[in-house]
Amino acid sequence: MNTSAPIDEEWLFEIRPKNKFFSLNLKEVWRYRDLLLLFVKRDIVTVYKQTILGPLWYLIQPLLTAITFTIIFNNVAGIKTGEMPSFLFNLAGIIIWNYFTSCLNETSDTFKKNASIFGKVYFPRIIMPMSIVITNLVKLGIQLVIFFGFYTYYLVIGRIDNTLGFTLLLFPFLVLLMGILGLGLGMIISSMVTKYRDLTFLVSFGVQLLMYVSAVMYPMDLIKEKLPKFGWLINYNPLAYIVETSRYILLNEGQLFINGLIYTLVFTVVVFLFGLVIFNHTEKKFIDTV
Repeated sequence: MNTSAPIDEEWLFEIRPKNKFFSLNLKEVWRYRDLLLLFVKRDIVTVYKQTILGPLWYLIQPLLTAITFTIIFNNVAGIKTGEMPSFLFNLAGIIIWNYFTSCLNETSDTFKKNASIFGKVYFPRIIMPMSIVITNLVKLGIQLVIFFGFYTYYLVIGRIDNTLGFTLLLFPFLVLLMGILGLGLGMIISSMVTKYRDLTFLVSFGVQLLMYVSAVMYPMDLIKEKLPKFGWLINYNPLAYIVETSRYILLNEGQLFINGLIYTLVFTVVVFLFGLVIFNHTEKKFIDTV
């Protein structure tokens, strides 16, 4: 009988429990990059797979919303948008806002929606919400094409002057802030949803209310002028600065608040890091409560 000691083997991968209080583990995420791309492809292909209009819903939703806002807030309520056509003003705010709400709403249900997958196979759990943020970038790109199509139309007929300049280079930074902020808040909410299911309904309602204090359908200065007592709702809302700056970059309408962007950057980083800590803690034991 061969009683020699077993030969030491060098393992390719070793799975250990996560004991760190804070861990992003980008190296492991990069190792599973093919799975990340697979989830992105799945989300894009299947979301409107059995619908009649398919991906056209990416275009219909912001167009109908912009038309509704133009009729109600600009024509009926009389909100002025300067020299800029009201429809284009609203469309610019809606597109960037939709990216945030899509990231938040879809990541806030991560654990409950994917419990069956998480319970069967191991992969970095953060890949799932990250795939949602990347998928929504595709939607954002399609909607931006529509925006620039209408922008070109208004430019050709002489309704607007060319407003695009070097500040356009700042727009990807704003998109990144929106994505990270939506991801951070989504991870916090998804961790809480494992115990408190009612939060799913509260988030959908809360996001609708949040839109009205995020300067999506009006300039930031309007609230400060008409309702000075409630100006703090705008001043301390990081989303309002992103929406306002987006319109400033795309349409040269509104103001560029440097201090507001710095505040938004700090707020976003804090929310993301806190969300990551909560997410990492929840993924260890969520399967017992979902």
